[in-house]
Parts: sequence; C-alpha cells; structure tokens
Amino acid sequence: MLASRPKTELVRTYVWELPVRIAHWLMFFAIISLSITGLFMHRPFLLPSGQAPFLMATVRFVHVVSGFVLISAFALRVYWSFKGNFWSGWKAYVPIHRQQWTGMGSMLEFYSFLRFEPRHRVGHNPLAALSYVVIYLLILVEILTGLALYSRVLGNPVLSQFIGWLPQLIDSQYLREIHFFLMFVFIAFAMFHVYLSVLISIEEENGLLDSIFSGWKFVPAGELRHEIAAIPEARSF
Repeated sequence: MLASRPKTELVRTYVWELPVRIAHWLMFFAIISLSITGLFMHRPFLLPSGQAPFLMATVRFVHVVSGFVLISAFALRVYWSFKGNFWSGWKAYVPIHRQQWTGMGSMLEFYSFLRFEPRHRVGHNPLAALSYVVIYLLILVEILTGLALYSRVLGNPVLSQFIGWLPQLIDSQYLREIHFFLMFVFIAFAMFHVYLSVLISIEEENGLLDSIFSGWKFVPAGELRHEIAAIPEARSF
C-alpha cells in the first residue's frame, strides 16, 4: 500500500493569461482543420458526383483560411512571449538557468518510471517547455512552407516578394513534402501532449487541465516561493 502524500498549502495562482489561452485554442483548432483539409487535398476521400471540383475549391479555401488563423495565433503567442508574465515569457521556455536544466533530468526520471511523482512547477516543467520551443519552430517552418506554396498558386507580387526566396532555396516539391510531413508530427505531438497533460494533472492535482480554460492553477506555496526566489525574472510576479 502506497503511503499517502503529505498535505501542502495550495495557492491559487493566475498562470496562463488570456492571450496565451486564445493563441493555444486557435492553434489547436487551426491545426485540426489544416490536417483534415490537407489530407483531403493530398488524397480526396469524398467524391460527390458532379460537385468534386467545387468541393475541392471549398476545401482549399478552408485550408487557406485556417492557415491564416494559425499565422495570427502564432504571431499573438510570439508577441505575448515578450509582453506577458514570466510563465508566458520566452525565458520560461528557453533553458537559460541551471534550475531549468536540472528540472529536465527529474522529469526524464518521472517519464522513465524512475521517479514516483513529478516535480511541481508553477508553469510548464522545463522538459515540456523545451519541447514547446521545438514545436513552435516547426510551426514556423510549416507557416513558411505553406506561404511559399500558396504564393506559387496566388501569384501575388507582395507575397512573392516576402517568401519568394524560399522556393529558390528549396525545390517546391520538397517544400510540399516537408509541409505534408510536419502535419503528422503535429498530430503525434497533440496525442502525446493530451496524454501527458492528463497524467501530470492527475499526479500533481493542481487543476492543470482546467487552467487552459481559466488560467488558474493550484500551486504548492513552497514551490511558488522557491521558483520566484530562484529565477530572477519571476520576481516581478
């Protein structure tokens, strides 16, 4: 029988600000829409008689609109990484403090079943934060390749001037393959992300799943004080 966990004082803390939550859900639904429409354009799985060309045009339109929603959400999130609180800022994601590197080790132990429970964190744990940095960089690649492919179809001089250098650097066929392959990376990440979010929420009992809707988490008072004291940028909280 497992020993019961010691009771600790929990502090209701506003971690995820509204722009962060808006950007999160916009990117989530945009990627779902882009994945479904992208799969359809790659290999149509609906072919209504007499309306196939119109259906493809509609799917392409939805794909393009969803792409610009993703761009807008991505731009909002990048902007808020400089404007928002510490847990939304880029310094909480890029490992620039020794505490963040040591935190990655403890989370690897937890994911490898070498640790009974994860280390409590106010925001993202360091390993998750670094994985988000990688995902955001891949989203940027997805955006650039998408715009490059769209500029070839649209023929807009402004867009071609902005992104025209990319097809000259990489052949359009390879751009299309990169764009298509990254879709599966995002799908796999989304599945893994949901699984770990549920797992950590259950283990930490801190309202993690609710926080992406409300912004509030329940954090052990000691951890909140420790994190604010250990990381200078968090002291503005």
